[in-house]
Amino acid sequence: MTLDASVLFSPFQLGDLHLKNRVVMAPLTRNRATRGTDAPNDLNANYYRQRASAGLIISEASQISQQGQGYIWTPGIYSEAQVDGWRKVTEAVHHEGGLIFIQLWHVGRVSHVSLQPGGKQPVAPSAIAGKTKTFIESGFADVSEPRALELGEIPGIVADYRKAAENAKLAGFDGVEIHGANGYLIDQFLKDGANKRSDAYGGSIENRARFALEVADAILSVWDKARIGIRLSPVSPANDAVDSQPEKIFTYLVERLSARGLGYIHVIEGATGGPRDNAPFDFVALRKAFSGAYIANNSYTRDLAIKVLHENRADLIAFGKLFISNPDLVERLRRNAPLTEPNRETFYGGDEEGYTDYPTLGELA
Repeated sequence: MTLDASVLFSPFQLGDLHLKNRVVMAPLTRNRATRGTDAPNDLNANYYRQRASAGLIISEASQISQQGQGYIWTPGIYSEAQVDGWRKVTEAVHHEGGLIFIQLWHVGRVSHVSLQPGGKQPVAPSAIAGKTKTFIESGFADVSEPRALELGEIPGIVADYRKAAENAKLAGFDGVEIHGANGYLIDQFLKDGANKRSDAYGGSIENRARFALEVADAILSVWDKARIGIRLSPVSPANDAVDSQPEKIFTYLVERLSARGLGYIHVIEGATGGPRDNAPFDFVALRKAFSGAYIANNSYTRDLAIKVLHENRADLIAFGKLFISNPDLVERLRRNAPLTEPNRETFYGGDEEGYTDYPTLGELA
């Protein structure tokens, strides 16, 4: 039986925001911010403008402070120049009738001394280096050895999130997404493989979830609750962050985020960019534990997206790499048209090649 594809292109109400379809552009790190300031520029504005047909764009991850940066030439949201740069992006998206949230990011231990203020060590819940790489001026490199955050430093990072949320408003975003996935700082606190603390932020499920909930509360003091989402990756081993009982910690966290009325959870189902079925984790139960919208992500095809929406296993479907090479992805999905394969060699860094030069169906015709 062929399922009705129109469900993917039907509107969705996210709080007071009217999304014109169920297709979400997932956050995609592209390393093309202005060198020296890490501010978005005209090239970035054009890139997002081209993709404004998505029901919702979630911007590439943007560091809340220099300490939060883990890769070179990624945009920030902590300086005046960065706010001005992001305003160009939001204005371009809004001019095309689109909606855009910014993803707020602190990488924690996934960084390199060359990117840190004063060449200092990256910070983490515990002084455990993940077995992963980062991207610096000379290319890919092993991450630097982190140091454990002192208890007194944590409120300052929470304050950085609050300030970044305020800056996002100044830049004209429609909302914010907290990056709580893929082995970055919030995920490091959540997962017991990375968090070996013995204070109020480690050990028990309640303690390991404390930092994520404090960040959410800080942003709730700035934004309406329906304009806030969070990205989670319960079973993804990305950046070497794993947990022994992910269903317990993530159910606990999601239930408390639900009680706070957050607009959505954006869930990577399986290994980031990899297998969808790598763990016996019940994502349907996670959806039921949350009262807001559920955005499903990870290797979704058109057919799978339509099937999952029909089965009410998600409200919205996020597509990542397909948006890189198909700026008009929504129209291609609507027509079931051929999709352009992305050039992986131009994913990170560079200029318009492999960024804003992918043609639409109309341009190909």
